[in-house]
Amino acid sequence: MHVTASETYTAREAVDDWLSKGLKGRSEHTVTKLRILAETHVIPGLEKIKLQQLRADHVDEWLDQLADKLATTTLREIHSVLKRAIRQAEVSELHAYVVISLTTGVRTEEARALRWDHVVAWIPSLKIWHPVTEVGFKHRKFAIYVWRADREGGDPKTRRTLELPKLAAQALRQHHTRQAVLKLKAGEAWQDHQLVFCTSVGTPLNASNVRRAFRKITKRAGLGTTWSPRELRHSFVSIMSDQGVPIETIADLVGHAGTSVTEAVYRHQLRPVITKGAHTMNTIFGDSRHG
Repeated sequence: MHVTASETYTAREAVDDWLSKGLKGRSEHTVTKLRILAETHVIPGLEKIKLQQLRADHVDEWLDQLADKLATTTLREIHSVLKRAIRQAEVSELHAYVVISLTTGVRTEEARALRWDHVVAWIPSLKIWHPVTEVGFKHRKFAIYVWRADREGGDPKTRRTLELPKLAAQALRQHHTRQAVLKLKAGEAWQDHQLVFCTSVGTPLNASNVRRAFRKITKRAGLGTTWSPRELRHSFVSIMSDQGVPIETIADLVGHAGTSVTEAVYRHQLRPVITKGAHTMNTIFGDSRHG
């Protein structure tokens, strides 16, 4: 049992997060029952153990101590609470990364290089985009500045501005709050590179670590372990094409200098083709408003 959460993130915090976020849609009776199990048995038994250090031996020893007091069915339910909390902690590490990559089509290296001052909010009264580092997230429309990487025909000197669908903006808002907590926990160890996606101490993410974490997600989703983060970009192109977005627009969105590169690289994802990135993603993921 191994997770990629922050080095300071404890089992108690994982369970608390699951209780606050992972019980949506369940009946009031079920929520009450799970909360009592968590607060009575899971949290007191494992609360001080860092999630990264939690091993099967810890869990076995903990369950053994409870075996004489509780019924087998209750032990299974308690163990299930811990497993679900850990599963949510694993997913949340890359949640915003996956959402941004899938809904904007940015390259993996562009996502890893994204800085908070490249995340901007639209200020209607001024008719300008302004960094969220200065104006915060209490706005209706957001975008990211992405500098084209020097590959697949992209011009490294050119910046594209991609409006964010509501789903992506919400993911970044939550991610920003979570990162602030990590920064406080890291204290003097934090290295402030202003990166949106970074390690538990603020340093740049390693591409291989992202790949490993991503494969854990695809494995749990039943997709196997052969997928890599760049598949999200391919999926973006497929979604745009399936929804009728012109190839010229797709080329602009993914940062290609022209459609020939898009056609060559994504020929298997492209289909005959109407709307644009953020609006299309809002429609797909349940928010058709566009403001």
